Amino acid sequence: MRALHLTSHESPPAFTDLPEETPGPGQIGLRISACGLNFADLLMMTGKYQDTPALPFTLGLEVAGTVEVLGDGVTGLAPGDRVAVYGGHGGIAEYGVFDATRAVRMPASMTPEDAAAFQIAYGTSHLALGHRARLQPGETLLVLGAAGGVGLTAVEIGKLMGATVIACARGPEKLEIARQAGADHLIDAKTDDIRAAVKALGGADVVYDAVGGAQFEAAFRACKPEARLLSIGFASGDVPQIKANHLMVKNLTVMGLYWGGYLTFAPELLTGSLAELFTWYEEGRIKPHISHVLPLARAEEGLELLRSRKSTGKVVIRIPE
Repeated sequence: MRALHLTSHESPPAFTDLPEETPGPGQIGLRISACGLNFADLLMMTGKYQDTPALPFTLGLEVAGTVEVLGDGVTGLAPGDRVAVYGGHGGIAEYGVFDATRAVRMPASMTPEDAAAFQIAYGTSHLALGHRARLQPGETLLVLGAAGGVGLTAVEIGKLMGATVIACARGPEKLEIARQAGADHLIDAKTDDIRAAVKALGGADVVYDAVGGAQFEAAFRACKPEARLLSIGFASGDVPQIKANHLMVKNLTVMGLYWGGYLTFAPELLTGSLAELFTWYEEGRIKPHISHVLPLARAEEGLELLRSRKSTGKVVIRIPE
């Protein structure tokens, strides 16, 4: 099978022909149809992601495909089932072996491309806004990086939860995509004073931040008393430092959200969240925004789209070509 394989954190990944593995106990063999790319793939390439696997490994965190083989002890699945899987790696390939507990049946109406773009982006925003921040109807939600893979889903879900959504993104084209996703107010991160613009709108009750750096600092200073700030990621490359005395003065709460971590300590929250999100998809309330669908041979180009911030929503690799 062909796979985008990483053998060194000092060298780029390369396409490699690898033997197809045989599923062990509790695993499935999956013929992969599509793989969603994530910023975490870029971090893994340099060894900077919190869950970077041991070298060598195949990139690609989330996939959709068809079950081909069941390992011993697997129940509830059968060859031919269409499933989405968060594997953590191994997705930019023609075939993969994954833990069966991570496989979720796709709704009949869902395409492999949508399924591969769905789990991390929607799952992150749903748990972050609902479980962690307890976003309430009528509150104001500020989304930084609002046209990105997770940011755009935060705009959608925030609106579904009854919030007033302020979308912050770079440039009019990305802001227009956020507006189409339901944003009530738009802030251009390239030209606008984020702090002043948010304060002019009354301040933020919840901040959803996948960017970090100076944007986090500006949003922090535009919060209402008792606001909650969600630290989702650091696409800017700058991890903000928070002064505890500033938290105290406004009674602010800063909380982190790593979606994949729930698999290890509270998987029922994650699976329950996905079940609700799949229902929303079937009802037509949400649909992934995919700016690029590329064949397997152009997977490296897809990763570069993320690195250069030229994509909106998700980039998906379609397999086979």
